[in-house]
Amino acid sequence: MTTSPFRLTSLAHGGGCGCKLAPSVLQELLGRTPAAPFQQLLVGTETGDDAAVWLLDDDNCIIATTDFFMPIVDDPRDFGRIAATNAISDIYAMGGTPLMALAILGIPLDKMPTDVVRDILQGGAEACAGAGIPVAGGHSIDSPEPIYGLAVIGSARPEHVRRNSTARIGDALILTKPLGVGVYSAAFKKNALSATAYDELIATTTLLNKIGAAFGRDADVHAVTDVTGFGLLGHGLELARGSGAQVRLFENALRFLSDAERLVREGFVTGASTRNWASYGENVVLSEDAPLWRRHLLTDPQTSGGLLVAVAEPAARRLLDQILSAGYPDAAIVGVVEAGPARIVVSDRG
Repeated sequence: MTTSPFRLTSLAHGGGCGCKLAPSVLQELLGRTPAAPFQQLLVGTETGDDAAVWLLDDDNCIIATTDFFMPIVDDPRDFGRIAATNAISDIYAMGGTPLMALAILGIPLDKMPTDVVRDILQGGAEACAGAGIPVAGGHSIDSPEPIYGLAVIGSARPEHVRRNSTARIGDALILTKPLGVGVYSAAFKKNALSATAYDELIATTTLLNKIGAAFGRDADVHAVTDVTGFGLLGHGLELARGSGAQVRLFENALRFLSDAERLVREGFVTGASTRNWASYGENVVLSEDAPLWRRHLLTDPQTSGGLLVAVAEPAARRLLDQILSAGYPDAAIVGVVEAGPARIVVSDRG
């Protein structure tokens, strides 16, 4: 684990995607925003999708997103890499290919030396280089807390765009990364995360979701979203609501970071996890004997989390093998889309 002259996380009240507004608050804010009257806007704010999509012409769409947050780790380069990887993921979640990025930077100038800021930017540039795109500009401000992220522009053919609202009854659900990033973050802030677990945290949060671009070209893939600040239950519920279906998650099929269960049992939980449950818990059915710590894992905010993919059931094994071969070793079939009310049901796979 790389040490920093001071703790970046000590300068922020939150970190990573745990900084996001609670789903209920965001829904209330956006619910009062009038729909944009533009026919070319194929994807806007209506379904809480991962990025906006603009139809440029019959053959091309522009995909645009922005994502930024406060430090989840202390090493400035790691922070930059994680934040950039997280932002680029929204393009992949739409089935698109990223084209370029603009940096978003807020720094408390009286508290952070310039070499630390430079390392944050370098980490972000490294992640962008891994995605094959430049950081083409950006904007910076003097702010009370450190903030970094990207605005990212991507592209796709119209028929390749994948939304979070187009899953079909009978689809299998695949999740490409393990859960537990928020739990690890909470433990890290209290000096309770081992060096091995820290390496695991960095490995998963800096793993680009490049496989998403291939999903856009696969006719068997019906819907995609990335799992971030609202946790698996929250983003699964967005998919259920948008698709007008019930999502069943197989509790015994979910994959977690290796130390996440032990840490959450010991009380390492983010405030965002509790806010998430308060926002949407009434639309989730858990088993009667589900322990509180298990619920915390399902609402755990993921920073740079995996893609949740709805795929035609006969093609699920083929797609899972493709994902595993592409370098996502924790990918698994974790659920199914069913007829029923727009909610989440968590049960063991029969």
